Amino acid sequence: MIKALHSANDMMIRKLESIFKLTSEEEQALRDLPIQTKDIATNQNIVKVGDQPGQCFFISEGFTCVHKVSAEGKRQIIAIHVPGDIPDLQSLHLQVLDINISTITPCKLGFIKHADLYQLCDRYPRIGAALWRETLVHASIFREWLLNIGQRDAYSRVAHLICELMLRLKAVGLVEEQTFKMPITQAEIADASGITPVHVNRVLQALRSDGLISTHRQQITIPDWEKIQQAGEFDPLYLHIKQEALA
Repeated sequence: MIKALHSANDMMIRKLESIFKLTSEEEQALRDLPIQTKDIATNQNIVKVGDQPGQCFFISEGFTCVHKVSAEGKRQIIAIHVPGDIPDLQSLHLQVLDINISTITPCKLGFIKHADLYQLCDRYPRIGAALWRETLVHASIFREWLLNIGQRDAYSRVAHLICELMLRLKAVGLVEEQTFKMPITQAEIADASGITPVHVNRVLQALRSDGLISTHRQQITIPDWEKIQQAGEFDPLYLHIKQEALA
């Protein structure tokens, strides 16, 4: 059984530690950061295009997605966020949001006022640098997603997404023996990979038949990490996760 961390603050520390070494004083400052925790149901908007929020949120439990909607109402998921992520960190410096962020599972979210984050970054510039690095990593992931949708076939796209989610979850301690929870519907995978839900179903069946994944309810196990990496053309460099975080 994979155990959750004790508090929302601990999850934030674990995530930042996966990409940036914090001092004990910085860790304590993050533990002291005022956070308002809220439980939000599945398929609920957290923020939407045009919002001018005065706070950021990070994910303590659950999955969210960033998406845009066409004039015809078609949704494109452009990012999936997991526990430890701060999906709307850009709102700290952009007055108006140009994205929608919604829950795709039940979520426990921690809301942090912008004023408290400004004060934290002023007092601890290295934390400000860590948050800036987190934003740059999100941009790196976005570039890889663009390549994934634009140039890889459907089989590789889905394999790549599974590889990415496993490493990002492993960095925050939510993978055990190559098994992790992936409570994402086939329709959501389709919106994230630019194919139809029917095609996603066929790809998942093919991945199972080829021995690259096994599934049980919402759990995915990867029996052969090297093999699924090859299938997804997956190179984890773009995630910029420290190796010790994946040990």
